[in-house]
Amino acid sequence: MNGIALSVSRGIARVTGAALGPYQTAVIRIGFSATWLLFLLRELPHRHELYGPGSPWGHDLAEQLIADNGAFTVLMWSDGRVWFEIVYAVAVLSSVLLLLGWRTRTMSVVFMVGVLSLQNRSVFMGDGGDNVLHLMSIYLVLTRCGQVWSLDARRARRAGGARARGERVVDRAGPALWSVFGFVLLTMTLAGALDGDWFVPALLWAVWAAQGLWWAVGRWAGGGEPRILLDVIADIVHNGALVVIMAEACLIYATAGWYKIQGSRWQDGTAVYYPLNLDYFSPWPALSEALAANGTMVMLITYGTVAVQVAFPFTLFNRRVKNVLLAAMMAEHAVIAVVLGLPFFSLAMIAADAVFLPTSFLRRLGGWAVRARAGLLGRLPGRLSTRLTAGRGDGGGVGGGDGRTAAVPGPRSREAVESDKDPGHTHVGFRT
Repeated sequence: MNGIALSVSRGIARVTGAALGPYQTAVIRIGFSATWLLFLLRELPHRHELYGPGSPWGHDLAEQLIADNGAFTVLMWSDGRVWFEIVYAVAVLSSVLLLLGWRTRTMSVVFMVGVLSLQNRSVFMGDGGDNVLHLMSIYLVLTRCGQVWSLDARRARRAGGARARGERVVDRAGPALWSVFGFVLLTMTLAGALDGDWFVPALLWAVWAAQGLWWAVGRWAGGGEPRILLDVIADIVHNGALVVIMAEACLIYATAGWYKIQGSRWQDGTAVYYPLNLDYFSPWPALSEALAANGTMVMLITYGTVAVQVAFPFTLFNRRVKNVLLAAMMAEHAVIAVVLGLPFFSLAMIAADAVFLPTSFLRRLGGWAVRARAGLLGRLPGRLSTRLTAGRGDGGGVGGGDGRTAAVPGPRSREAVESDKDPGHTHVGFRT
């Protein structure tokens, strides 16, 4: 009985004492914001036909559909060209800022609004990758995804150093953003622009209120018990969202694999042959023809795809097998991006898969990036290099960005702490 109580106590400490997977959520933030940014930039010449005034799915048709399904999109507030250009520009800007990790709490909300607004405006323009991005943009709002590899983390380290020197740190940008978005939210609510499904407006108001409370407690309560309580709540929400992201990825692969098993073309090993012979999915016809002509290769890819997708959720209980299948799935998506011409679908799926990457690998990846940047800056002229490197941070601190990360109570080894913060570790299904 004491063992069970001790296990429960440790589990509660893990969930409430730290935001798990800081590197994994940072990769998810970077991956999905980069995917959406690249898509918006690629479709910049065609934006009016996809989502704007020139779309075949006109504003009146979109209004009828949204009145029926209650989907959220700010593009329904006006059918003018100027309003569409503003929304599109804000979507691009929020993607850039979220990618860099600047004010990640606020930018994750603006990013979500941009994704939902454009995708819900023309629902027939998307594919499986858009569906993943749609869901992940909502989950990102609930995570503390700016703890590492972000401008927020660098700002937090600088602020901590300034406080250690006895200097006063004043944050003007945060309250200004909070006031502006609060005014916009209140205006749109009173104007009835947020009528429809309640979930997104409720989420916007909840995040706005939580931001105000967080700032007020940090300003007047400092590091006392109210701030500790808010940190615990934020960690619980973050860890819950991380579990949902992991479950979503597993569900995607499990359902895809089991549906494929029921198809006759997947059963006889020829399913991959057919998309390789479709002009729409053949950006490199010679490559597609070469693959389609090799019957053994087609059979191996067909059966291998099904086997990996069905098996992956069960491999989470074994770290080594999971990492092998994870590498196989990422490689498969990279091949799909090149051979079938689906780069954004593949990028979205690779970003979702990144939640299972081991922390040790991500730390090495961050170290390589820092060394590459140092080497690049070393080749610049002396004065410019000095200005770029002055006061820089590598974003590697766990406690920056979205607030401090509380230590897990109790005497624990370094390996145990790293194990708790790594969603890609053995037995992740039990721990998170």
